Amino acid sequence: MLILRSLGSVFAGLVAVVLLSTLTDEIMHATGIIPRGPMWNPAHNALALGYRCVIGVIGGYLTARLAPRNPMRHVVILGVIGTALATLGVFATAGLNWGPRWYPIALAVTAFPSVWLGGWLQQRED
Repeated sequence: MLILRSLGSVFAGLVAVVLLSTLTDEIMHATGIIPRGPMWNPAHNALALGYRCVIGVIGGYLTARLAPRNPMRHVVILGVIGTALATLGVFATAGLNWGPRWYPIALAVTAFPSVWLGGWLQQRED
């Protein structure tokens, strides 16, 4: 049962990050704050990077909160998964002209620190 709770805590953090990122993207598009399509405006990229970092903190916090023991170990696992997925995104978007190259690279670089910060903040509460 403990392993299921461990897997569930990491999965919950990952799902939270993906769903909140997607939902926030849709809100930004629906309100016209960030137009649909390729993002070449540096302000749009910076805004999206900013809210993705905040969402990463939320995912790390949730993972630490739900972990049955060793919360930061679970957060590190989430951070490694997030960094790996974001790094795959760097390579998958190369040459597609969806925006500046720094943006997906910044997502990969900030994935781990964001979730780690969330886990650290949760641990400070205990």
